[in-house]
Amino acid sequence: MQDQQADLSWTDGEVPVSTRFDDPYFSLENGLAETEHVFLSGNGLPERFRDGVRVAELGFGTGLNFLATLRAWRAAGAPGQLSFTSFEAFPMTRPDMARALAAFPDLAPEAATLLAVWKRLGPAPHHVADGVSLALIVGDARRTLPAWNGTADAWFLDGFSPAKNPELWEEALMAEVFAHTAPGGTAATYTAAGFVRRGLAAAGFAVSRVPGYGRKRHMTRAVKA
Repeated sequence: MQDQQADLSWTDGEVPVSTRFDDPYFSLENGLAETEHVFLSGNGLPERFRDGVRVAELGFGTGLNFLATLRAWRAAGAPGQLSFTSFEAFPMTRPDMARALAAFPDLAPEAATLLAVWKRLGPAPHHVADGVSLALIVGDARRTLPAWNGTADAWFLDGFSPAKNPELWEEALMAEVFAHTAPGGTAATYTAAGFVRRGLAAAGFAVSRVPGYGRKRHMTRAVKA
């Protein structure tokens, strides 16, 4: 596991930056607001929350997307179960994750919940809190996603910049995302890069370019009809 861990540097504002991909883990402006706009609203959440809803993600990173989802689930008071599965090639250490998440005091209760179970997470769903389970599948998603036997109602596509981490945006991987999406399911991402949208469309998604967050004029939303 040691050779799979994230290599980080830190900005003066305590934002973690991947030295492997030379890209920050979250928005330098307002990472939580961007997550809520792109991944929650982009997938019609929390409106689509229901018992048994399944969320999957490419790129766990700091866990920010999961924590925002957990907070939204709690706030919605949705009954039943939510399962969250994330694919991550280079997981953070617990101390680095705690340092990164300190930037989001509004998520302190959710962060404490995640950090308490971080070392116990693995590919099998682990109950975290309030009917929410989390599975963390470590490794190259180009190998691990095809082997996954699950499907998702909503996908968070949150790899590093396509220009710096093109492997996580390959057409073949987008086809695997489509294959592991339930009918009527959705995917959302912060990028509107042409080759990403074309890859999603080639996989079978109906793809639309919609308003992005902050200075990002556009993002991408995809639906499996």
